[in-house]
Amino acid sequence: MTWLFPILATIGGLVVLLWGSDRFVDGAAGTAHYFRISPLVIGMVIMGFGTSAPELVVSAFSALEGRPALALGNAYGSNIANVALILGFASLVKPIMVESRLLRRELPILAGVTLIVILMAMDQEFTRMDGFLHLVLFAVAMGGTVWVSLLHRDDALMQEMEANVSGKETSIRASLFWLVVGFALLVVSSRILVWGAVELATLAGVSELVIGLTVVAIGTSLPELASTIAAVRKGEDEMALGNVVGSNLFNTLAVVGLATSISPVELELVILERDMRVMGALTISLFIFGYGVRGRGRINRLEGALLLSAFIAYTAMVVRSAVEQM
Repeated sequence: MTWLFPILATIGGLVVLLWGSDRFVDGAAGTAHYFRISPLVIGMVIMGFGTSAPELVVSAFSALEGRPALALGNAYGSNIANVALILGFASLVKPIMVESRLLRRELPILAGVTLIVILMAMDQEFTRMDGFLHLVLFAVAMGGTVWVSLLHRDDALMQEMEANVSGKETSIRASLFWLVVGFALLVVSSRILVWGAVELATLAGVSELVIGLTVVAIGTSLPELASTIAAVRKGEDEMALGNVVGSNLFNTLAVVGLATSISPVELELVILERDMRVMGALTISLFIFGYGVRGRGRINRLEGALLLSAFIAYTAMVVRSAVEQM
């Protein structure tokens, strides 16, 4: 019985969190349509926020409860899962072709942002000022992306995104209802999930960082997994890769920035020597695979298998370190 309630809380919290996230996004998109906001802006901002909402809310409450290690593990673990697990698995289902010029511009931005964050972490702490700098970088990156996107509506990614968003129109009453209910579900379920994850870490005798990097990170990445596989199967390759690039930018800057501006954190050495190195290497791999040559990038099945193998090896490394702690 000791383990039962934390396990149920973790699983139940994740399920409600993911369902509430979908409802919140639908409500936000419908409300934005009512106020005549561009479908492209809805796709770039609201839909991008939606897939990262679980990480954002869980990390925020982890920081508020004085557990920033869980917040960082959630964000960085989700980034690793997004590239290695989600894109790796999706490209095994069907190779991902990348023709979008805008998306190819986002890949070096993601790589650059990741490098900046790693350099900021070299002193082994994220202060509140570091958190604010994360948020400023996120605002600049997001604002620049939306502005450039509005100038290039004929791009493959923009056309896929506008078509995807245009099918989510609902009445304003229903939109406002799901906006409020979805947000409430996000808050309640995240509190339950954080409690369950912390209890599991305590009972297993491992650090909250390990739980954040594995159970919580993979769980909160499920929206990206579902949306990416759905996009690949429909031939919307740019949307598939765009989901991951946007989510990783959001996690790296907004999620970590919000958490550390709430609660400064001293970084464990293992975050720098293991987790950030793996995240950086995978981001560079994504840049190489996706950028390609002659205006055309791709992630083929062999590259997908390499990414998936990297995720399995990384997870095994984290689990082994957890066992050594016990």
